[in-house]
Amino acid sequence: MSTFLLSIIVPVYNEENNISPLLDRLIPIVDKYDYEVIFVSDGSTDKTAESVNTYAKSNNKIKLVSFYRNFGHQMALTCGYRYAKGDCVITIDADLQDPPEIIHEMIGKWKKGIKVVYAKRRAREADSFFKKKTASLFYKLINFLSETPIPDEVGDFRLLDKEIVLFLNNLPEQSRFLRGLVAWGGYPAEYVYFKREKRINGETHYTLSRMLNFALEGIISFSTKPLRLASYMGFLSAGLGFLGIIYAIVGKFFHPVNWVTGWTALFVGIMFVGGVQLLTIGIIGEYISRIYIEIQKRPQYLIKELTNL
Repeated sequence: MSTFLLSIIVPVYNEENNISPLLDRLIPIVDKYDYEVIFVSDGSTDKTAESVNTYAKSNNKIKLVSFYRNFGHQMALTCGYRYAKGDCVITIDADLQDPPEIIHEMIGKWKKGIKVVYAKRRAREADSFFKKKTASLFYKLINFLSETPIPDEVGDFRLLDKEIVLFLNNLPEQSRFLRGLVAWGGYPAEYVYFKREKRINGETHYTLSRMLNFALEGIISFSTKPLRLASYMGFLSAGLGFLGIIYAIVGKFFHPVNWVTGWTALFVGIMFVGGVQLLTIGIIGEYISRIYIEIQKRPQYLIKELTNL
């Protein structure tokens, strides 16, 4: 394609010190294209929106959607996709851990007919040992449980053709695990590789609890295997209980002298069965909570401000 519109979506939450460094690197790269840069402020409480609006006043290709409160990273991306008008759409974070310099390479693959271009981390020395190991465990776990394989070592830095964006925008579900939804479509995909850099300013907003919730969201959204696992644990518990009954009967009738009842076996049995029951109820509860969210049909986000849109 000789002429096309490129949309860049940047979800931001309290990133006022990163707006200027990001645009200083991003604008010279995308300036050769017909482009738009859509910032989605996910309930920022600092001066993120003011920083974006400062640039938007002199450049109407820089746009802003601002939420009333924090609705989450995936909701910010969802909103950005709905406002993007581009023939291809790239999502990138504002902390510059994902280098905008590889955008040319991503667009080059898209021009060859690739619908999804993932930016895959070749190295991530900037991340801690704990972060790298937990991320690796997350992808192994979700791909073991999920019927939809999700590429490992990729985040939300990717290029999507407008056909994929339309597909995502038309999906009815309230809960959005976009990495899984993109992979679920099965569209042709390729990778470009990069070295993950350090955050230029501030601290990551992905705390351990948020990462765990994100992982749980991905697993519940794309797999029913945990429910099956709960059934297996129920069968295992019942089977062990049945073996315990046989053991007790045999001991009572064939070894009456040596048969000594104790609280240890009873305590272990109760703890095991109780643990299985609680875990099973928890798994079922997670799926029921997703049903509850879906049937509420509440708005996924509330917009406070629009600039240049």
